[in-house]
Amino acid sequence: MRSQRVEFLQQSDIRRMTRECNLAGGINLGQGICDLPTPPEVLDEASKAVLADKSVYSKYEGIDELREALADKLHTHNKLDVDPDSDIVVTVGSTGAFASTIQGLFNPGDELMVFEPYYGYHLNTMRVGGVKPNFVTLEPPNWEFSAEKLEAALTPKTRGIVVNTPTNPSGKVFTREEMNTIAWFCQKHDLIAITDEIYEYILYDGREHISLASLPGMYERTVTISGFSKTFSITGWRIGYAVAPPELSEAIGLVNDLFYVCAATPLQHGVARGMARLDPSYYAEMAADYEKKRDMFCAALTEAGLTPYVPAGAYYVLADISPLGCDTAREGAMKILEEAGVASVPGSAFYQSEAGESLTRFCYAKDWDTLEAAAERLSRLGG
Repeated sequence: MRSQRVEFLQQSDIRRMTRECNLAGGINLGQGICDLPTPPEVLDEASKAVLADKSVYSKYEGIDELREALADKLHTHNKLDVDPDSDIVVTVGSTGAFASTIQGLFNPGDELMVFEPYYGYHLNTMRVGGVKPNFVTLEPPNWEFSAEKLEAALTPKTRGIVVNTPTNPSGKVFTREEMNTIAWFCQKHDLIAITDEIYEYILYDGREHISLASLPGMYERTVTISGFSKTFSITGWRIGYAVAPPELSEAIGLVNDLFYVCAATPLQHGVARGMARLDPSYYAEMAADYEKKRDMFCAALTEAGLTPYVPAGAYYVLADISPLGCDTAREGAMKILEEAGVASVPGSAFYQSEAGESLTRFCYAKDWDTLEAAAERLSRLGG
């Protein structure tokens, strides 16, 4: 049964381009590894937890200290008032939260609406669970949609909608008006919303992060997912969480227990106590640094003749590679790697339609030296 399920998953373009990049000795801006340093406060607290032998299982929903810290954070940052004892499940990364949500709340044959360009993990996790995606295409350059598009994608089997904001791969940040449209649509058709907010602190140009669950009538039908991989540059720690009312969180927690037992106990302590020690300015300074990198790298893409769709958040940028004259996105990405020595991910990895064949995605979550070297290499295309 497992092999049959794996067969229908798309081969990962990200892993493929990483292998090609390694063979070519290129600079990898394809994979969203985020190789920036972790805040010392977080590292220090995790080290203390390891040395204190915090080594046994935690409760499947996570340690009390972390869930209480999350409840405070959700109140101040996300405008959500939650019960840490019943509404929060700490998971093995935000991907673990999404997998537990799909398996806990939906049945094979159910359908979920997904905006494209999409994050491939969302799509493949749904497929493994037998849940069918119905696509709503966001229109560049601002990645917009309409209520009419939502209605057109609805079927009698639709049970929910997936919203990723800020978005991987486009960097779109859903506006309050757009969120109100989604909230109206969910309530009209009695749908569950799943929001992936892993990049919630990485926003640019004064934009605000809006959690869908904070809008009137939405908390009771929303699963809010986030984590710390991107915010603290701890992608390998796998500490995420899901937030939902008890009638939803209980099922998510049971699947989390079944699949994962619990997230790594000492790392939960490290994140909880690191959060308490971090100065609030950390989050604004991180976003400001990424904004500078966005501006520099988008300028480099423009000089290379590749038009960037300037992101409003997260740390990815989709670029129009049609000037390269390639028939497919994969051919274009390979040409950039071969001629400039910079790896990206073909836009076709984020679309079920042909719209992605003229795009490729770059990740600029790199240190300045690496990013500047990549920008210099891209100038070879412009030449």
